[in-house]
Amino acid sequence: MSFTIARGVTSALAFGALGTLVAWGGAYASGFALPDSSAAGIATTNALVANPEEWGAIPYNAAAMGFHEGSSVALGGFVISPSFSVTTASGKHDSQGADWTFLPSFQAAIKLADQWRLGLGLHVPYGLETRWPYGTFPLLSQQRNLGPVTLPTGNHPTASKLEILDFVPTLAYRVNDNLSLAVGMDVYWAKTAQLDSNLAELSGDGTGIGFNLSGMYRLNAWTLGASFHSASTIDLDGDYTPLNPTMVALGLLQPEQAASLDLDLPWRLQLGLRYEISPTLAAEFDWSYTGWSSFKELEVYGQRNGALIFADSNNWNNASAYRLGLTWQVLPATQLRCGYSYDQAAQDDDYFSARVPDTDRHLFGIGVAQDLGDGFAVEASYLYVMGVDRDYYSSVPYTRTSGVNGTAAVNGDYEMSAHLIGIEVSKTF
Repeated sequence: MSFTIARGVTSALAFGALGTLVAWGGAYASGFALPDSSAAGIATTNALVANPEEWGAIPYNAAAMGFHEGSSVALGGFVISPSFSVTTASGKHDSQGADWTFLPSFQAAIKLADQWRLGLGLHVPYGLETRWPYGTFPLLSQQRNLGPVTLPTGNHPTASKLEILDFVPTLAYRVNDNLSLAVGMDVYWAKTAQLDSNLAELSGDGTGIGFNLSGMYRLNAWTLGASFHSASTIDLDGDYTPLNPTMVALGLLQPEQAASLDLDLPWRLQLGLRYEISPTLAAEFDWSYTGWSSFKELEVYGQRNGALIFADSNNWNNASAYRLGLTWQVLPATQLRCGYSYDQAAQDDDYFSARVPDTDRHLFGIGVAQDLGDGFAVEASYLYVMGVDRDYYSSVPYTRTSGVNGTAAVNGDYEMSAHLIGIEVSKTF
């Protein structure tokens, strides 16, 4: 009995670690993806996979470097103001994260020879943060009298956070005037993984490695771009700390110990088609497809004896995003940009998580780029994310052994929105 309950508690904590795939704010694409990688990307809602002109397109397709003369360095970032809320049987509750948070971005493209370019980038490809006050979910906040002691009957998620950085070295080769190809690595660093509940905490860090391939073909007014990032596994090592000594003494919670978790990140495929309507006006349509179906097993091991503490299966769906971006060179030194995207949710009701409250999203972007002369330029952009309200109601009962996700314990009406403001300064030489 005590083993079953302890395992159920740990399972809820472990699955909550999935919800910590976060980076200082909120996820703005399917699952916990955060696709924004440059000021130009924010303005065009990330429709840049087939853009051979803008330096801000390099994080989306490294092959774009092959069409650029000289070298460049871009430094900037964006601030995020996310908003998550849920209405449950206990009323409406707001996720209590930071009002505004800054995420840095860096990209360099270095000319090695006439046909070769080296790219170095630092970006944040995934992100989410949720902080639900205790009592948000009534079924997880109840107490039970067991003789002389009163103990909680549920494992209420409170705070979840993980900071994931992606260092991306790439090498691009300009095959001819029309074709450029690139290959590179994705070096992921989960700088901080943190999970809190009313029963225990789980924290740690880890790294993972993947690869990326991209290509771009330009013919007259048309440009076709493609980019692929492989799946990767981040090996998280950290500490499991119970918060209720009475439950530990009764065998209802496992004792404090080191733990490990293999966290699978999905593969990503992006295809784009750009058309120059005139020498000053261009439109691009992109399709992004994220392989969330590769995210299946979640297993937590105790490092004390190597035993499997918890194992669970996840069956998220592969998800598409449809993106439209426009660029208008309104003056020789000034470019205006705008975009719209529709991102599909990857998470169906059977695996719904309050820590990762996935929903369909509409994205609206606008921005401006100004050439300052002497190779310097500055860009500013704004993005509004409007999540489609998700009314989640499950008839699956919650038990400790079943875990929280996909059960009636997290029933509620979920709402989300976000504001992003991007600033970037670049230098070409």
